[in-house]
Amino acid sequence: MRWLYEHSVLKRPESRVAGRIFSGCGFLCLCVFLFSSGIFAQQEPTVKTTVDTTKIRIGEQIKFRVEVDADSTEQVFFPEGQTFLPLEVVEDLPIDTIRNRDRFNLIKEYALTQFDSGSYTLPTQQIMVGNRPLFTDSLRIDVNTVVVDTLKQRMYDIKGFQEVQRDNSWLIRLALWILAILLGLSFITYWFFFRKPKLTEEEKVALLPAYDRAKLQLKHLDESKYLIQSEYKEYYTELTNIVRAYIEEDVHVTALESTTDELIAKLEMLKDSGNLKLENDTLKQFQMVLRTADLVKFAKSKPDNTIIGRDRKTVEDILEKTHEALPEPTEEELLHDEQYLELLEKKKRKKQLVYGVVAAAVFLLVATGGLITYYGFHNVKDTITGHPTKAMLETNWVGSDYGYPSIYIETPGVLKRVDRELPEDIVGEIFGNQIFAMGTLEDQFYINLSVTTFKKDSKIEPEKAIDNAIKILEEAGASNLIVKEEKYTSPTGKEGLKVYGTLNVPVKGSDKVRRSEYTLLNFVHNGGIQQLIMVYDSEDRYAEEVMNRIVNSIDFKTEG
Repeated sequence: MRWLYEHSVLKRPESRVAGRIFSGCGFLCLCVFLFSSGIFAQQEPTVKTTVDTTKIRIGEQIKFRVEVDADSTEQVFFPEGQTFLPLEVVEDLPIDTIRNRDRFNLIKEYALTQFDSGSYTLPTQQIMVGNRPLFTDSLRIDVNTVVVDTLKQRMYDIKGFQEVQRDNSWLIRLALWILAILLGLSFITYWFFFRKPKLTEEEKVALLPAYDRAKLQLKHLDESKYLIQSEYKEYYTELTNIVRAYIEEDVHVTALESTTDELIAKLEMLKDSGNLKLENDTLKQFQMVLRTADLVKFAKSKPDNTIIGRDRKTVEDILEKTHEALPEPTEEELLHDEQYLELLEKKKRKKQLVYGVVAAAVFLLVATGGLITYYGFHNVKDTITGHPTKAMLETNWVGSDYGYPSIYIETPGVLKRVDRELPEDIVGEIFGNQIFAMGTLEDQFYINLSVTTFKKDSKIEPEKAIDNAIKILEEAGASNLIVKEEKYTSPTGKEGLKVYGTLNVPVKGSDKVRRSEYTLLNFVHNGGIQQLIMVYDSEDRYAEEVMNRIVNSIDFKTEG
């Protein structure tokens, strides 16, 4: 044993070094192998596909599930658009991501359907993981018809078009506006022509006869505080003015601006001529009152209460005697007064009419200004004049499915079916063609919707359909078409082709043409082509809003 130990490899120095080198190399190789295996394992993405069923009925859906297992640093691109033909994508669900350490498990689901019975192959789909393509397996899908038991379920003819009752809410709004304006004008007419204004106390006094007014003024003078406050000048001034105003109005003598002597002289002349039957004592008493008033007003005399009471009594007697002494008015004077009053009434009515017209004009201007401020000038003007496109925009719109395969749009009115002969070069390729329109090309806004279904083995060529649509416009009288083209995606995500530009449209009842714009949307959907043509005046400020509302309503509904 000892010999073996002494002569063993381990006892030799050179052998021990070699053993250590061999052990180190082995460990290094093992590490490189394990690391390389990890790298190769991380770089191999995998794809797996499943479907919930391979047999459906017409219009039902299948769930196509794609699972990709890849490194977290890789970018993965799933199929988009209609790459599943002959099956159609109904819904494209978001990607569901599950993280497992440094790897991602990406799950993508598609809802697919078909509306024709038969056996279809779901084609191989390409998934890009970084720069490497991965492919799914193709699948066989059977689409069966729906069996209808005609013994239990009765069959009916297709119903014809039904007239849709339009909502006339805009008429109600218009009627309310008219009613408001009429009420405003009626109020103005009543206020200025028929209303009896409430009179103030001064106006009521002014309308009284001169004698009654003077008596009332004397009563108010008795209730005043002039005598209590020793304001004799103010008292005598108002006292004499009352009697002077009465004499001037009823006796027709200038009394307010006459001196005492001048006024007495005028009254004496009337007495002597027989036009005023007054006694001399009455005139003398009146002259004494006027002289006392002059002394108080100009000489600042202060009469005692006895004289003041006497003068107050004298003025009232003069009023009564003068009133009694006045002769009865003649027929000529009465007629003159009546004509004068009639003239005053006419002037009053004319004045009221002017006020009423001015008030009505101001009311209309203010109302119109308020409407213009709130709605804008063009909006108000076009509402009053009845702009046709604005009326279309404000009416109740109708939403409906048209043709088969159907397209849903909303329009200002129901589109009516139009018959049109098809070009001979496409008659043999199509299964059916339905055209719906509103108005004519000469109208302010023209809508044409065409739905064409192709036979199963026919090739759908959107370019030929666009050429056919342009030919329809030219046959209707359009000229000088400028054509622009771009890709288009509807608000619901349906991809199509947009053709737009300008054209000349004939004006009704004239040899002139109107420069207009047109928009043509072309969709390929469920084995058919749906075309929407809209033609409108280039200068119509509401046309673009109508067009956008129609375009934004486009939808392709799937029947389950």
